[in-house]
Amino acid sequence: LWVMASRWPRKLEIASKIPALHCCGKLTMTLLILGLALFLGVHSLRILAGDWREAQIARLGEMRWKGVYSLLSAIGLGLIIWGYGLARVDSPVLWSAPTWTRHVAATLTLPAFILLVAAYIPGSRIKAKIGHPMVAGVKLWALAHLLVNGNLADAVLFGAFLIWAIVSFVSSRRRDRIAGRTYPVLGGSRDAIVIGIGFGAWALFAFYGHAWLFGVAPFRVGG
Repeated sequence: LWVMASRWPRKLEIASKIPALHCCGKLTMTLLILGLALFLGVHSLRILAGDWREAQIARLGEMRWKGVYSLLSAIGLGLIIWGYGLARVDSPVLWSAPTWTRHVAATLTLPAFILLVAAYIPGSRIKAKIGHPMVAGVKLWALAHLLVNGNLADAVLFGAFLIWAIVSFVSSRRRDRIAGRTYPVLGGSRDAIVIGIGFGAWALFAFYGHAWLFGVAPFRVGG
């Protein structure tokens, strides 16, 4: 998710300069909502239509299913980027976040980075305890950005991801309990690796990367 998001600024800049759609705020917001519905809908099939999903995998084959899944996800993501880039230009402000919320949000994203790393390095106690650290990380990421971004486009984007992540996490943990699924622990060194990489990536992004990519320094005082 962060890899995809890191490419947003350039695309958002291009999207925001398309004058043809600036005349209609409803259309730009519709693009964002359609993208969210498609992207999050595809990622919710196991929750909403598990039997249908399994039937399609059996009918198409796993590789073809993954191809369709990836294509629909890419289209949805493209619509999100395009729609958000346009909608945020003149989106109504719902609330004004104090400057100190930047620091709170940046601190919340620290465990989000650690959880992201835990999703890809098996054997940590973090993975064993949480089960689905990627989705848990998305929850923190979305919540952090809701704190500091108070316009309508931000509320729709990050609110949708937050709601999806909460529902997805609860559903995934329920499936784990029903299946009796557990995640192995391969030693404390795995936790040290996860925390070390996560903290390092967070520090680089919080102090340097975020300002370079998005033009906002989370720890800058004032401005």
